[in-house]
Amino acid sequence: MERTIRYSKKREAILEAICSTDIHPSADWIYQRLKPAHPDLSLGTVYRNLNFFREQGTIQCVAVVNGQERFDANVRPHNHFICDHCGAVIDLHQIPVDAGLDRQVSEKYGLQVHHHDLVFHGTCTGCREKSQIS
Repeated sequence: MERTIRYSKKREAILEAICSTDIHPSADWIYQRLKPAHPDLSLGTVYRNLNFFREQGTIQCVAVVNGQERFDANVRPHNHFICDHCGAVIDLHQIPVDAGLDRQVSEKYGLQVHHHDLVFHGTCTGCREKSQIS
């Protein structure tokens, strides 16, 4: 039986919060951002709506950073960089997604690969400039 999808201002605000930033927000960030305008908003409502949007394919979970899932409204294939110092999640649009890697894994291990996610870890330029970490 198909479930009816109801419109809600909170759901719209949650999606807008994700779409309006490139920081790959966490549920807590979204909650803190929207709470002043929506005093009756709960963190549970944010999580339920994030799961709804993920199931619909509207958003994706990029990674878990410092114990919090981080979300992206750009669901087209692209790579990410996570700063191990400040937790920044950065889109790497100019690094092409290598479909050949899917094929190699399929052939070598006999697996059926649908897609892969490539996440680089290291130190962002902001943290490197602050502390001269190399």
